[in-house]
Amino acid sequence: MTEYGRGPGSEPWHPEDPLYGDDGWGGQQAHVGQQSPYGGQPQHYPQQSQQQYGDWSQHPQGGYDQQQYAYYDEQGQLQYADGHGQQQYDQQYVGHAPQQYHQGTWDATGTHGHVPYAADPGDPYGQQPVAYGSEQPDFYGTEDAYPPPEPPGRRRPEPEPEPVVEEEEEQHPFFTGADDVDDDVDDDGDDGDGDGDSKGRRGGGRGKDAKGGKGAKKRRSGCACLVVCLVFGGGAATVAYFGWHFYQNRFGAAPDYAGSGSSETVTVQIPKGAGGYEIGRRLKEAGVVKSVDAFVHAQTQNPKGDTIQAGAYTLKKEMSAASCVLLMLDPKSQANVVVTPGERAAAVYVALDKKLGLSAGSSKKVARAEYKNLGLPSYANTNSKIMDPLEGFLYPGTYPAAKGMKPDAILKQMVAAAKEEYANYDLAAEAKKYDLDSPLQVITVASLVQAEGKTHDDFRKMAEVIYNRLKPTNTETNQLLQFDSTFNYLKGTSNIHISESEINSNRDPYNTYTQKGLPPGPIGNPGEDALKAALNPTDDGWMYFVATDGVNNTEFAKTNAEFEKLKEKFNANSGN
Repeated sequence: MTEYGRGPGSEPWHPEDPLYGDDGWGGQQAHVGQQSPYGGQPQHYPQQSQQQYGDWSQHPQGGYDQQQYAYYDEQGQLQYADGHGQQQYDQQYVGHAPQQYHQGTWDATGTHGHVPYAADPGDPYGQQPVAYGSEQPDFYGTEDAYPPPEPPGRRRPEPEPEPVVEEEEEQHPFFTGADDVDDDVDDDGDDGDGDGDSKGRRGGGRGKDAKGGKGAKKRRSGCACLVVCLVFGGGAATVAYFGWHFYQNRFGAAPDYAGSGSSETVTVQIPKGAGGYEIGRRLKEAGVVKSVDAFVHAQTQNPKGDTIQAGAYTLKKEMSAASCVLLMLDPKSQANVVVTPGERAAAVYVALDKKLGLSAGSSKKVARAEYKNLGLPSYANTNSKIMDPLEGFLYPGTYPAAKGMKPDAILKQMVAAAKEEYANYDLAAEAKKYDLDSPLQVITVASLVQAEGKTHDDFRKMAEVIYNRLKPTNTETNQLLQFDSTFNYLKGTSNIHISESEINSNRDPYNTYTQKGLPPGPIGNPGEDALKAALNPTDDGWMYFVATDGVNNTEFAKTNAEFEKLKEKFNANSGN
């Protein structure tokens, strides 16, 4: 470093250097570039002052005037000068007043001359010389100037700049609002300068148009984000909804009510052949159970669940599936009328009156008055001597019969069931096969088999007995059936012990002891087993049968002699 306080290196001059020209003795800085109060010319002082300190001006002082001074010229070359320092200053720095020393102090009114520094090779303007007679510009005198350099000991580390996070902008015009910017450019009318105008707005314009464009862009972006959120939110909700239902259907417990139900009752009809799912569906529709799966699960968990019969059930609403199954297995809950195989129509009418809460005989009166409107087949009631036209057509089964229902509606269901079952057989052809007059006589044979037989094997043998006795060649009984069941039907009784005098004295068409052939019509409502036996009898030559124990044990014979032995056995067992 030179004695003027700065060398060609990067180290700044020290502010305490006595030769530091920018700082006065009293600490008042004379700014570089300011002119002397005397117009930039050297200031001259009275002679006395010059004489008082003549050694400073007349004779060179050791260490100053006699030594060589190093400096840099305008081209940045190092030069040396010796001799009279003050004169050298005046010659080298024209227009800069040298500082004078008076009264032991530096005169701070003048500006101190500076040795020119080498130009910075990286500065594009450093090689241009300053105009002659002009002053050096002040780089620290303006508002926006950098502060003057400080010594290394006083320097503070510059704060690191905060990282600027740039928002990632959408590229699609719908999200970026680029179409809005184009519209703004078109509205300004600057077709040629559209790009520059747009850049100017983005570069820091804060005018009304710029704010409006930015606001529109934000509004468009906000709407787009809202639409995206709604779409993704709706999709997520849909997936969650179906996922929850999928889980509930596959792994979750089926919806079910709790408890034994409310006070409100309802009648539910279960058709014949209905399985668990069909029963559960009807119960759910009636409001008895909450879900089909809950009922099916409860039915499978109950050991007797598969024994639920078809018919009508009086149940409570909002029952748990388990309690519903238990109630359906209880006969008290069944609001049904059951027609058993072989049951007579008269017994069905009595059961209907009880179930429907009607007075005795009400259903029988309806049957007699409305039988033509109940859907009987054309071959029914073809004999004027038939006691009840509906006999044989009230098909065995379970039928809903709750209070408030009409008897004719229930009877109509029974007739429809019989027609459906009989339609499965070609009764007209079967009648001809066994020398019968009509399908009605086939049903009549089946009713006799049902009334006299006890088992399936009995039914087939019994059918053969009937067909053998009806033959014109029958010499054993001369076409007389001689069945106690027909006489009991006539009387409305079910007696086993009937006196011969009573039977032989009655000439009613239903008395097969005195009347040849079949009775005028069925004597009951046969079931499927008896009907099939009537259509498929045995062929063993049976002509007689006797219930030797008076109850269940029926024995058959082919000759009259065998028959007499069976009668003796019967009398012995019955105490006659």
